Amino acid sequence: IYADPAKRLELYFRPKDPYCHPVCANRFPTSTMLLRVRRSTKKKQQLDAEEQIQPEVQFEMEILGIVTTVYKFQGMSDFQYLAMHSSPDGKQTSMYDKVLMLKPEKEEFFNKDLPLYIPPPIFSRLDTPVDYFYRPDIQHREGYNNPQVSGENLIGLSRARRPHNAIFVNFDDEEIPTKPLDAAVQNWKKVCTNPVDKKVEEELRKLFEVRPVWSRNAVKANISVHPDKLKVLLPYLAYYMLTGPWRSLWVRFGYDPRKHPEAKIYQVLDFRIRCGMKYGYAATDMPVKAKRSTYNYSLPITVKKQGSHTVSVHDLKQGLGSAGTSGAKKPPSSRYKLKESVYIFREGALPPYRQMFYQLCDLNVESLQKIIHRNDGTESECTERDGWCLAKTSDDLRDSMSLMIKQIIRSTRPALFSNTTSSEDGKEQLAYESGEDEDDEEEEEEDFKPSDGSENEMETEILDYV
Repeated sequence: IYADPAKRLELYFRPKDPYCHPVCANRFPTSTMLLRVRRSTKKKQQLDAEEQIQPEVQFEMEILGIVTTVYKFQGMSDFQYLAMHSSPDGKQTSMYDKVLMLKPEKEEFFNKDLPLYIPPPIFSRLDTPVDYFYRPDIQHREGYNNPQVSGENLIGLSRARRPHNAIFVNFDDEEIPTKPLDAAVQNWKKVCTNPVDKKVEEELRKLFEVRPVWSRNAVKANISVHPDKLKVLLPYLAYYMLTGPWRSLWVRFGYDPRKHPEAKIYQVLDFRIRCGMKYGYAATDMPVKAKRSTYNYSLPITVKKQGSHTVSVHDLKQGLGSAGTSGAKKPPSSRYKLKESVYIFREGALPPYRQMFYQLCDLNVESLQKIIHRNDGTESECTERDGWCLAKTSDDLRDSMSLMIKQIIRSTRPALFSNTTSSEDGKEQLAYESGEDEDDEEEEEEDFKPSDGSENEMETEILDYV
């Protein structure tokens, strides 16, 4: 516990009881000394029987060291749960020997008739008393009527979402929008208050002229714009595709990629780095770390959040860099820009996240481009799964990219592959893992210390604009 400053010290009143809830101590810095005090008693010789001689007592003190950290138990002990059953006559019966399996048991142990026993799934998350301020009843204006109860408004949000008035389009929709909503135009006019915002608008217009389909990460890697303003600017210039081969991408108003075979280079590829024993390396061996891990999970009662970094006067004078340390401040032209690696795949370089959304034109590897352009000039139909590409093109791309990444990991950590052998033709076919655990989170700016986890922007953007 001492080695991890984010954890709290736990005290169990009944250590052998798995249902015992601990009392937690918080960690505090201190500057005290640890002393060793010795008390020595020396008896004097008694010359006269009637004379009482007091023994000579001496104290010796030695400083053993300085104490820099203490743990204080300041919380309540919470509820202590016992595995017991109360019979109708009031008799209490212990159930530990009936529910705890301390050794391998036979089938009879599991077929016993026992009273219903359901232990609590979790104890209270707080161990210190707090004042809870209930929200007062909402005072509506005269004439207001509550909406009819339905599945959509049984549970309401504490604050209504701020709409950004984006237009969502499904692959099956017949028509595509040619202009933004009036509310989106008004929103951008309210936000566009200085020449810098106008310049950003012109830069984004030029991007859409060069390329009619962009991902948000690609935009943020080419333009330095505050993320909050980008949320308002994108619906002003483009619409958002929800499904199909261009899902999670922003498309210029009036452009329908389903009618242009050359738009296949703008299709999206959902790529996830594969890991597992059959690939020769586990998730913990990958140089690309995950944002969340079930192996490092701690209960809320055992974790104490770290306080915010205190800014010193020296930091203010020197200026804060991107990582919060003193240093030169980024110029405004690149303050919010992301690195190219967030949307471009290059041979010999690892993706920054375990899950990436690449556009096909951003796969800067010759062998991958050959796979994409296998049917140039013979495109006959645009399908929802493969778009203008041949069937299973995405699977072929994932296999090739996974092999490249495995070779990179092999070169950086050869010990992981010491016992593996390649196939005769040198090609290793890796089965695609679809994976459903997409992280629903905002991608963070380079200026605000980008996350180490996956970068799933599709569902996040839907939440931003609904």
